[in-house]
Amino acid sequence: MSEEQNRDPFEDREEGAGEDPRTGSGSQPSPDQPADPNDISHLEEQLADVNAEADVDDPTALREELAKQGDELARARADHYNLTQTHNNYVRRSKADMSNARKMGQSEVVEALMPVLDDIAAAREAGALADGPFAAIANKLEQTLASQFGIERFGAAGDEFDPMIHEAVMAQPSSDVQVETVAQVIQAGYKIGDKVLRAAKVIVANPQ
Repeated sequence: MSEEQNRDPFEDREEGAGEDPRTGSGSQPSPDQPADPNDISHLEEQLADVNAEADVDDPTALREELAKQGDELARARADHYNLTQTHNNYVRRSKADMSNARKMGQSEVVEALMPVLDDIAAAREAGALADGPFAAIANKLEQTLASQFGIERFGAAGDEFDPMIHEAVMAQPSSDVQVETVAQVIQAGYKIGDKVLRAAKVIVANPQ
């Protein structure tokens, strides 16, 4: 019997156990087998991409860009602050202008009506406005000017003389007063708040 015929068939099976039946080569790692933990080439590639995007290879340029952005932000904040202050100042000026215009209009109304108010006061002192329709109209006019426009009539005998609101047309000595005092009102004065529209013309009594 020849040598090939005496060969054990099981030996052939053991020799070919590690071969790929399709290729005849040795065993290969499964596609599901984990990658070599010592292989970090893919990590190096990712790190290179990140460095390229962040431009960390040129830190000076990065610092300059950050400084530029910081300056632009500071200027934007300053512009916003200035704009806010300008708006607030405009609102304040507008309110002040409106208030001044209103007071000026009130003053013009009162100045135009002063002769009428003087006539009403003179008629009342003479007793001509004790009653009747004209008295009602005069009273309503004075009340409207006081309530709607804040008009105040001032000046009365016995008031302490104040050169800021009184105009002395005459002065006379008196032993009855300790300070300069209004002895007689020649013409009443008018004011709106603290603004004097017309000083009261008075005779002043000076202490002896």
